[in-house]
Amino acid sequence: MEFNVITLLLVVLALTAGIAAGVFLRQRLVEGNQKNLAQQGKQIIENSIHEAEQIKKSAILQAKEDALKLKQDADREIKSNWQELKEEQRRINRKSDEIQREGELLEERLGSLEQRQQKLAEQEAQVESRNRELGELVAAQFDKLESIAGITREEAKKELMDSMESEARMDCAKRLVRLENDMKLEADRKSKNILALAIARYAGDYVADRTVSVVPLPNEEMKGRIIGREGRNIRAIEVATGIDLIIDDTPEAVILSGFNPVRREIARQALEQLIADGRIHPARIEEVVKKVTEEIEASIREAGEQATFDVGTHGMHPELVNLIGRLKYRTSYGQNILQHSLEVAFLCGAMAAELGVDEKKAKRVGLLHDIGKAVDHEVEGSHAIIGRDLARKYGEAEEIVYAIGAHHGDQLPKSVLDVLVQSADALSGARPGARKEMLQSYVKRLEDLENIANSFPGVEKSYAIQAGRDLRIIVDSQKVHDEDTVLLSRDIARAVEAQLSYPGQIRITVIRETRSVEYAK
Repeated sequence: MEFNVITLLLVVLALTAGIAAGVFLRQRLVEGNQKNLAQQGKQIIENSIHEAEQIKKSAILQAKEDALKLKQDADREIKSNWQELKEEQRRINRKSDEIQREGELLEERLGSLEQRQQKLAEQEAQVESRNRELGELVAAQFDKLESIAGITREEAKKELMDSMESEARMDCAKRLVRLENDMKLEADRKSKNILALAIARYAGDYVADRTVSVVPLPNEEMKGRIIGREGRNIRAIEVATGIDLIIDDTPEAVILSGFNPVRREIARQALEQLIADGRIHPARIEEVVKKVTEEIEASIREAGEQATFDVGTHGMHPELVNLIGRLKYRTSYGQNILQHSLEVAFLCGAMAAELGVDEKKAKRVGLLHDIGKAVDHEVEGSHAIIGRDLARKYGEAEEIVYAIGAHHGDQLPKSVLDVLVQSADALSGARPGARKEMLQSYVKRLEDLENIANSFPGVEKSYAIQAGRDLRIIVDSQKVHDEDTVLLSRDIARAVEAQLSYPGQIRITVIRETRSVEYAK
């Protein structure tokens, strides 16, 4: 037990001595390390101080070098600026010397200008005095000339102006004659060829159908049967057809009166069938009128379709086709309008083919140009404008619509198609036998033509010939010169255009004749 305690004590002592030795050694090591660290730190500090001094010395040297360089640069720049300032000062001095010299020159010029102004003023005064003297001399000369010539200055000026105007008019007339002759030669040649070919190629019927307004009766007793008991038959016919029946002293005839040509034709055919049948009473009248109306409507459609087929215009609105067929029962100056429209269509197509224009369009507008006459008794206005509106309503091209409205001058022509339909319409209506004209209006137009021509100064006689389509005028050769005949014919033509209405055109020919007679003895 004691041994264990001693052993334990020895162990404890040994451990305590080991621990103390370890602590001592560690303390010695720490003190040695601290000394080494202190020496190393001191060495580092000394090195740093040495390096800092080296850096400071080099920085000071560099700063001195930079300062020296800046000073040298500044000295050079100052020297350069000083040289520029000196040069600028020399330029300013030279400029001021020049300005001073220019000022002296200006003063000298001002002085010379003042002298010149004085001289000019003196010269102007001399010129004015001379002008006054010349004016007085000219006035005296004019007075002397007026006294010698026996006319005043204004009269002489007027005569000179009149002479110049006369010469100008003569020159103008000569040029007009030359230009017109050249143009007429070319235009006549081309127009005659085109019209001749168009007329030669058209082979139409020259017999015009007319709507008959008089129904012949087999005997006078038929008038009483048409009138009926207390007039019931005639009233039934008038109510059913819309046409007035005139039964007067005309032997064996009944007159049909009405503005609608289709209704008048229905009444004519219905009355002829009733007369042929012999049974005339209100029920029979209504039956016959209904039957005839259906037949007429069918014939109208057939006539319109046949016309479009003959001309070759397809795709036309059915209402327009019916209106074309209605023209079969419409006449103008005795000329059947459907036949006239076909004729105009063929002539338009022939002339369009010669001129290189669309032939189908020309035929189409020729066939439709008088379509307004189918309803002109129902609608107010010119048949050209009515036809234009109908064509536009039923989908025709605007070019065709405008040509229809322009074929009688209600609109100004704008294209070749407009002029073609005007020419073809005038050609169809103006040819011999196409239309009938009242004798009184015919004679009146001839008298008006001659009166217009006789109203112009210098005209001795005038003659309207060729059914009023040619006006021959004989002028006094002492009053009208050759050059004046051109202007006179143009003036008369303008007066005729303004004062008269006529189909086609009128040729005006002015004749001036000079005769010299001498006898040989």
